[in-house]
Amino acid sequence: MEIPTYDDVVSAHARIAPHIHRTPIFTSTFLDGLTGASLFFKCENFQKAGAFKVRGASNAVFGLDEEKAAAGVATHSSGNHALSLSYAAGKRGIPVTVVMPKTAPEPKKAAVRGYGGRIVECEPSTSSREAMLAEVVAETGAEFVHPYNDPRVIAGQGTCAKEIVEQLGPLDAVIAPIGGGGMISGCCLTLSAIASQAKIYAAEPKNADDAHRSLKAGHIIADDAPQTVADGLKVPLKELTWHFVSRYVEDILLATEDEIVEAMRLIWQRMKIVVEPSSAVPLAAILKNKHIFAGKRVCVVLTGGNVDLDKLPWMAA
Repeated sequence: MEIPTYDDVVSAHARIAPHIHRTPIFTSTFLDGLTGASLFFKCENFQKAGAFKVRGASNAVFGLDEEKAAAGVATHSSGNHALSLSYAAGKRGIPVTVVMPKTAPEPKKAAVRGYGGRIVECEPSTSSREAMLAEVVAETGAEFVHPYNDPRVIAGQGTCAKEIVEQLGPLDAVIAPIGGGGMISGCCLTLSAIASQAKIYAAEPKNADDAHRSLKAGHIIADDAPQTVADGLKVPLKELTWHFVSRYVEDILLATEDEIVEAMRLIWQRMKIVVEPSSAVPLAAILKNKHIFAGKRVCVVLTGGNVDLDKLPWMAA
């Protein structure tokens, strides 16, 4: 298992700079008052392709040699990695095939196709995704770029935390959502190297709490198909992300479905920005655990803004 280093993050940042945004950091006096903390929101919802995942995808795609690139790339993803890899492959002019669950949000499928990606649908479970992906790779010879269990992807995601440190200076804590653990692993990789005083928290839906249970148990516990409004956080940890989570994450805090939706609504109402449910889980966790963050300088990673505007979670069914 190849473990990426901070040197890989620095190289990734230089490689992907022409293809990504250096996203802004927003604040909210109202949310500071509500939580008792000084919150700084890293707005990856404004990133190319609408999510942080374009960092890791771009690092993987633009790091390929010409021979491998010619065969194209492939992945499985419920959405943001799918459209991010499609974006990066489109920028490089190489083919991309994405295995997506039938239940993935339609706007994310449309975005994949818009970037030139080919979609192969599967059942909404991790096992189904992986089986279908194996068939695609055997058929096409494409380079598999895992959504998170890939050192190139984690190094790319680590560039987000690098920007956070450059933009904000000293912090008490950084909190981000956790599904497979790519963003959190990138935070761990970077912050342990250049801002080790900052505690790293992950936030997870209570309905998909396998990372929380894994951290408590000391080994990976994988759920195959949990149900949560935070569709980007349904996947389990893998060995590479577990390496970082088990060593550097202070705690994994949980939020209920209602708490996630309420936090998402707060961000929309008070900050006037579009975030998807997965992005709201950290704020929900902070609101539920104010005692941990009160009086602290805390960076909250808003991981993406790709939502189905016709199916917002507070709309009547």
